[in-house]
Amino acid sequence: MESQLEYHTALAWLEWQVELGADEAIGESPVDRFSAPEPVRAAASPVAAPVVKAEEADPVVEARLAAKRADSLEALRAEMEAFDHCDLRRGARSFVFSDGNPAARLMIVGEAPGRDEDIQGKPFVGRAGQLLDRMFDAIGMGRDHPDADQSLYITNILPWRPPQNRDPSPAEMAMMLPFVTRHIELAAPEIVVLMGNISCDGLLGRRGITRLRGQWQEVQGRPALPMFHPAYLLRQPAKKREAWADLLALKARLAR
Repeated sequence: MESQLEYHTALAWLEWQVELGADEAIGESPVDRFSAPEPVRAAASPVAAPVVKAEEADPVVEARLAAKRADSLEALRAEMEAFDHCDLRRGARSFVFSDGNPAARLMIVGEAPGRDEDIQGKPFVGRAGQLLDRMFDAIGMGRDHPDADQSLYITNILPWRPPQNRDPSPAEMAMMLPFVTRHIELAAPEIVVLMGNISCDGLLGRRGITRLRGQWQEVQGRPALPMFHPAYLLRQPAKKREAWADLLALKARLAR
């Protein structure tokens, strides 16, 4: 009877071990079936090389290359419209390139488009533009004059309107100046008029229009005359007397 109990006890223990997962009667080393299994570690993967980003293009360098490629005013316009580094283009309605006669002896470089210019896609068409037209009409010149000797060619430092008509940032001016200088080279005017502080800053590297106005300068080997911007004259009508003196000096220079 005792041996029979031992048999059944041994059999029960064996069945219990099989249920626990025992599949060999004797192993080379003891196995603890009650402990948590060790986590399976994935094979170490080779360390990926750090991603090296391509160096971002310098907008000024890109602008110089684009401007250099342009061999005509039409090509320059296309290069500027395709230039994607200036964020102003994303908020502006229109690209404002120029107006007037490209063959004119006189080229006016303004600052940046305003609201009306942004709507119409032409420089100097708002209240300041209307005053500019009256100013030059007083000395027998105009953007629509059929005679190249008496016509005007007009552009700006920036072709896109800055938000709320703020001043252009140094970075915005730096990336657009190669196009402005190329614009002057291709139009080849005899005289350049710098309308306002921004154009003086860009092409002369100086501000202070009240000191600069009326004083002949040189831009790319051409005589250049800084003048008050018409928008400033609308705010300061008393300065129109000085603007008239500058117009007479300009007329005398063209008559030589």
